[in-house]
Amino acid sequence: MEPLPDAPIIDVHTHFMPQRVLDKVWAYFDSAGPLTGRPWPITYRTDEGERLATLRALGVRAFPSLNYAHRPGMAQWLNDWSTDFAARVPEAIHSATFYPEPGAAEYTQAAVDAGARIFKVHVQVGDYPLDDPRLDDVWPVLERSRTPIVMHAGNGPAPGRFTGPAAVRDLLERHPRLVLVIAHMGMPDYGDFLDIARAHPDVHLDTTMAFTDFTEALTPFPTDRLDDLAELGDRVLFGSDFPNIPYRYEHAMQVITDLGLGDDWTRAVLHDNAARLLGE
Repeated sequence: MEPLPDAPIIDVHTHFMPQRVLDKVWAYFDSAGPLTGRPWPITYRTDEGERLATLRALGVRAFPSLNYAHRPGMAQWLNDWSTDFAARVPEAIHSATFYPEPGAAEYTQAAVDAGARIFKVHVQVGDYPLDDPRLDDVWPVLERSRTPIVMHAGNGPAPGRFTGPAAVRDLLERHPRLVLVIAHMGMPDYGDFLDIARAHPDVHLDTTMAFTDFTEALTPFPTDRLDDLAELGDRVLFGSDFPNIPYRYEHAMQVITDLGLGDDWTRAVLHDNAARLLGE
């Protein structure tokens, strides 16, 4: 086991939500709902203040709220909450979301104008296609602003109606200047999403839950693609899914170090790449 680096961490995939929304998320995980399909104990089921203190104690110096909408009329309210969170939490990366609905382009532009530096799209939970015509005017807003989008579009932990690499390839054909951060490295289709990243220089991968014992038990990362992971080292970003993880946060950091891809690669993944992408 390699020692953890003594350096600040930027985590691009954390969730801070209105408490009633977070309670519903936790209840879903507690029930091992169909999108999880297995027991999923929440390790950091604490109040917001304690969760913030936990990240600070771990040396995480920047992190987003990453709210995501799953029905009409929800995104603007979540964006307002995330704006307030970013204003009152010094380490917060101002984040926003959108949903295919009338007015989506307008409130997306408003979020960008208000300083949002990262967006979250959850194709699996939102249950909508990336080519929904109600998003036709949203994607150009984010192309112009070059605002990174953390996108859960992979088929893990269970496929959705609109998930998978083909949908992302199609989106990039239509909007090649989008800056994407593929959540969970696209698991379980790691190879396909590595190929997408190799073909598109503005596509990044976040390590959320990848390489952990919990994930490796069912969807292991293909060891024959480690060389590709090393080559894409400037576009791999550390993510955790904190607080909704079934293990200790330190494990998520340790498995990155244990890949053995070198100190420079590890430092870039845990901090430097996100700092560059998000202007931290």
